[in-house]
Amino acid sequence: MSITFEVTRKLVYPNTMALQESLNKFKQQQEKCQSTLTSIAARSASSKAPQTQRTVSPMNAPSVSTKVPTPAKFSNDTERLQHINNIRKSPVGAQIKRVIDILRETRLAYTPEQINDACYVDIMGNKAVFDSLRNNPKVNYDGKRFSFKAKHDLKGKDDLLHLIRKFPEGLPVVDVKDAYPSVMEDLQILKTQGQVWLLSNMDSQEDIVYPNDPKVALKVDDELKLLFRSIELPRDMVDIEKELQKNGMKPATNTAQRRAMAQVHGITSKPKPKKRREISRRTKLTNAHLPELFQTLNVPDS
Repeated sequence: MSITFEVTRKLVYPNTMALQESLNKFKQQQEKCQSTLTSIAARSASSKAPQTQRTVSPMNAPSVSTKVPTPAKFSNDTERLQHINNIRKSPVGAQIKRVIDILRETRLAYTPEQINDACYVDIMGNKAVFDSLRNNPKVNYDGKRFSFKAKHDLKGKDDLLHLIRKFPEGLPVVDVKDAYPSVMEDLQILKTQGQVWLLSNMDSQEDIVYPNDPKVALKVDDELKLLFRSIELPRDMVDIEKELQKNGMKPATNTAQRRAMAQVHGITSKPKPKKRREISRRTKLTNAHLPELFQTLNVPDS
């Protein structure tokens, strides 16, 4: 480069001023070229930057980050709106059940707006739902709010026991099972304490609760007593099994079949005579309320 400049200085530029001016122009051209190259390189880098970013992105880089990306908010909103739309398009009975379940579980009074927020049932926007809910026997409506209405207004275990004692002939459990949230637990407590009897009705397949209060006098008619005492049970087990079958019950034994099998194998079964136990003064009288058992009491001579 210096040789070129020297030749140029001797042949083309005879004086120093002209050479200096030429050098200045040459430097300006170099700076302009450098500036152009810099801008071209910058544009090229900007066009390649997204590809570079994707290659080092945590989403693509293996085992760089284990954090699960948060779903877009609009996706959750869409799913929620679809769920609400499905509820409001469901049958009236299904919507009523949702409302009654909320009222029974919370035992609170709700305005239509609060019901909409709690279970997405738009009562004011559906006249059929509003009318059905207002006329439902399980719902109380005071003109502003809806609340659950049980058959018996009970607040706790004491109220439950007081109600049961009003029904000496028995109270169906279904009538009180929705009185308040813990009513079934209190019913079991009363049974454990001996305050009530909890029995199952074989005909209706439902539980009946009876009061177990000594103050409750249960009078049995004399005719019923005579009828009970006049019934004579069959003496043969085969006849007992036949009577059970007549009443729709399945005997636990099959005496006729057992006897037939015994005859086939040549086995004869003789009933063993029962030895009557004599009762003396030394015997502990645990059945004093049955005096007929002690008519043959043997009293040894002293």
